[in-house]
Amino acid sequence: MKVVQLNHVAIPVADLEASITFFRTILGLEPMPRPDFDFPGAWFRLGPHQELHLIGKAVNAAGPLPRERHTALRVIDIAAARAHLEAHGIPFTGPTPRPDGVPQIFLRDPDGHAFELTQIDGIG
Repeated sequence: MKVVQLNHVAIPVADLEASITFFRTILGLEPMPRPDFDFPGAWFRLGPHQELHLIGKAVNAAGPLPRERHTALRVIDIAAARAHLEAHGIPFTGPTPRPDGVPQIFLRDPDGHAFELTQIDGIG
């Protein structure tokens, strides 16, 4: 398995419209297309290759689900990543496709921080 770059950071936001205004108007981030998930959100570009994903949801301080607050790392081969995690006995979920077909694996580090591994073609 080889991680090639940070893909995105996802954060839950209680007031999606206020957050969209903040990140677009105050920080000047460029909005970008988002797959048709079954929950509200917005995506912004952070430079040429990284993204900020807002997840519209009441913030759950007791312990968010992985999709609510995580760091995503781009891998070259999601099947190789899965095999690598299995070989090391690391628990994970996936790979499952998001609405646009991009595969995702979710796992936690030893401190419980959520990470996503995603294969987005176009780099090597």
